[in-house]
Amino acid sequence: MADSIMSKAATMEIPINSNGDTGTLPEDDSLEQDLQQVMVSGPNLNETSIVSGGYGGPAGGIIPTSTIKGPAIHYNPEYLDRRRAPAPGPDIRMKSRGVNLPHSHSSASRLAHQSDQHPGSSNHSISPTEEVSRGVAVEKLDSVKKWGINTYKCTKQMFSEKFGRGSRTVDLELEAQIELLKDTKSKYENILRLATALISHFQNMVQTQQALGDTFTDLSQKSPELQDEFGYNAETQKLLCKNGESLLGAINFFVSSVNTLVNKTMEDTLITIKHYENARLEFDAYRSDLEELSMGPRDAATMVRIEMAQHDYQIHRDKYERLRSDVTIKLKFLEENKVKVMHKQLLLFHNATSAYFAGNQQQLEQTLIQFNVKLKPPGSDKPSWLEEQ
Repeated sequence: MADSIMSKAATMEIPINSNGDTGTLPEDDSLEQDLQQVMVSGPNLNETSIVSGGYGGPAGGIIPTSTIKGPAIHYNPEYLDRRRAPAPGPDIRMKSRGVNLPHSHSSASRLAHQSDQHPGSSNHSISPTEEVSRGVAVEKLDSVKKWGINTYKCTKQMFSEKFGRGSRTVDLELEAQIELLKDTKSKYENILRLATALISHFQNMVQTQQALGDTFTDLSQKSPELQDEFGYNAETQKLLCKNGESLLGAINFFVSSVNTLVNKTMEDTLITIKHYENARLEFDAYRSDLEELSMGPRDAATMVRIEMAQHDYQIHRDKYERLRSDVTIKLKFLEENKVKVMHKQLLLFHNATSAYFAGNQQQLEQTLIQFNVKLKPPGSDKPSWLEEQ
């Protein structure tokens, strides 16, 4: 019996499945019973023999041996447990790929285990908050996609115009008015810079005259022999200082009004012009795209694209026409406002300057009253004590 057991153990092939687990053998039950009997009673060493011819040789090749005494073999139940249910191990191929496989169970048991852990997972519904978040994400994605397509088309059109390969829509009359406005704004900004510099220099002169008048007054009191002469000069410098402050008020009013005209009214019109130019570029980009599609083949897919391009072209055309109308209206009102404002401010500047250098104090004061110019009290430009703190 021991020979048959050893023969089976030596020649048995153990199949391996895809997960590295031992397959179920038809002879496992008989082999386990024989092993149990051997482990309980131990092999009969008196009946053992040496096979000289190997497995399957003739009977004449068996040489009997004498009785051998040795230690008894004890029953090890852990061996049978490992033999009946070997510990599953990961697939060698999957382990080399860094994939950890779960324990080898049947598909039905795994499905049942998952259904027990996640009851009602098949009936799981999306919450309203998740739906809103998903909708917002989709809208943002669509917005980015549209922006990217629009930017690509406009960039392509811009380079085509610069290199002379593409055509552009031109309104000659409107373009001339826009160029005139830009040139006028540049010249008015130069007037502002010069008038601001004049204020700075003239203010320093007025301060110098005031200091000189104070000095003459002090010397007239300390020099009795020149008291009259110092007194006359002190009064003259104080009068010039007073008239200079009136002229500074008129020039400040002039600069403030021109600054509002240039940096607010004209700038607002130029912003609208910039939007108009962007709309013109987009309109030409989608127009060129529609023309390219119209010149190609007219299959079903192309007809769908042409229809979509026609829709986008109409949208940008309406936008272009609307902004062109806005620019035309703003240019008209700007011209009227510019003439009105500059007529008043130039008249103020002329009358105030002429009266000051003519020494006509009465005319200078009347000019300030006529144009409603209010003089600031001395020291009002300086920050207060609380503001300095």
